[in-house]
Amino acid sequence: MTLNLSTPKKAALVTGAATGIGREVALRMARAGLAVGINFSKSQSEAEETLALIQAEGGEGLLLKGKIGSDSVAKDLVARCVEAWGGLDVVVNNAATTHFVGLTDLDAANDAVWQEIFQVNVIGGFQVCRAAAPYLKVRGGSIVNISSVAAASGIGSSIPYSASKAAVNTMTKSLSKALAPEVRVNAVAPGPVKTRWLKDHQAMIDAAVALTPLGRAADPKDIAEAVLFLALGTSLMTGQIVVVDGGRTLSGV
Repeated sequence: MTLNLSTPKKAALVTGAATGIGREVALRMARAGLAVGINFSKSQSEAEETLALIQAEGGEGLLLKGKIGSDSVAKDLVARCVEAWGGLDVVVNNAATTHFVGLTDLDAANDAVWQEIFQVNVIGGFQVCRAAAPYLKVRGGSIVNISSVAAASGIGSSIPYSASKAAVNTMTKSLSKALAPEVRVNAVAPGPVKTRWLKDHQAMIDAAVALTPLGRAADPKDIAEAVLFLALGTSLMTGQIVVVDGGRTLSGV
């Protein structure tokens, strides 16, 4: 692919941007003056709502349908952003999947579950980074990966999910070295966030909040603030995993 740098428009690609953390990140990027590639896989109407919210505030966005975990999809998402805006300044790897499997139910954590979770959460994120890297290098851009405190605690929606987020942390550190000095790569590791992922798992939220000094679960806005800072608000942070969990991990679980 030929680099197209004719349009000096700052731009961000946010995967999984139809709802929750992804939507809030997309809105924050638009408010910061960036055009936003709004990736989604199934949630068409919600993605359209994200775009409408951006446009209502005078921002610019582009709907990008595609399931993360395919190299051809990753290349297409990046190519469409570059075609529209001449390059990329920020990539936020937010798209993820999981299966809610009890910690002791080892049989339910079968090969298919492991493969699906790692294909989206780890391989898919890497594919997007790889596709975007040449353009980010030209503009001195940044990558922010969305991890989880489950990466450190081993307690989350499932063992494969926790392991995938630990892999995201390691990948973040590796890419921060591989893409330096032009591109910074960091991650945000949230605790429980009030999104549709956890709407049927209130007991999980309550258990986490009981161990949280600040006494509440995160709102997508809390996570988006950290993402925006790592993407645009600092120039000397790379390879860092920033925990945003209200102090929950201070308990050691």
